[in-house]
Amino acid sequence: MRIWWQSFVDPQQNAPYLERMTAYLAEIAAPGTEVDVHGITPPDRGFSRLTELRCAVAAVDNALEAAALGYDGFAMGHFQDPGLYEARSAVEIPVVGLGEATLHWAAQLGRAIALVSIDPVFRNWHLEQADLYGLGERVTHVVGMGAVVETFAPAFAGDEDAYSTLLGSFRELVEPLVADGADVIVPAGALPGLLLAREHDLRIGHAPVVNCVAVTLKCVEVAVELRRLTGLGPSRGPSFALAPEVAVADFRRFAAEGRSPASE
Repeated sequence: MRIWWQSFVDPQQNAPYLERMTAYLAEIAAPGTEVDVHGITPPDRGFSRLTELRCAVAAVDNALEAAALGYDGFAMGHFQDPGLYEARSAVEIPVVGLGEATLHWAAQLGRAIALVSIDPVFRNWHLEQADLYGLGERVTHVVGMGAVVETFAPAFAGDEDAYSTLLGSFRELVEPLVADGADVIVPAGALPGLLLAREHDLRIGHAPVVNCVAVTLKCVEVAVELRRLTGLGPSRGPSFALAPEVAVADFRRFAAEGRSPASE
């Protein structure tokens, strides 16, 4: 089984993170599963809706590329899942979003879900996600760490002091949420998810902390296996109707060349 894992960071600027992600996915993958991690350049930066849209275009184009190259599954390794539904409608192979998969898994572990994003700017988007996935009333808290991608680089490069500082900050941020009623904690991003992956059975008080990276990989593996065993896949009715060939061709041309010059 071959899986394309789509990260939203730059491969060179964030090499320690991608190296750690590649190693971790290889470590937890089922026997026979190969996971290739891909980044995006420019990466997800200047956090905004416009940035998410740009990265979504790149991610959907890469989903099409993954299918063309014979990959068995595609993982959208970015919690906001930009372009998830479009990618799912563009290819036959299973497409799993880190945010969607993790939120639904968390909903099985507790009633009140707290999200911890890397930056407070994502709060409204996460609330919109929860509504989109039918979990709006279950997501009771959303907070941000006030960090950027580079904040995590020293920890991924092996700096134990940097790791301890980030783990301590995470605990301090989450403890009041648990005291206020949250009973399952979701690191809302592959960056904090991977950072905390070394902690086995991590809990803040009574609340389990969901490993979003592990959940997403296992969901992709299961989706691929179910497709092989039973043919199970997404609805091709109104929800995720496959895009016609002309739409795919136009999209790939747009992704490669950008918009056409304005007509005179």
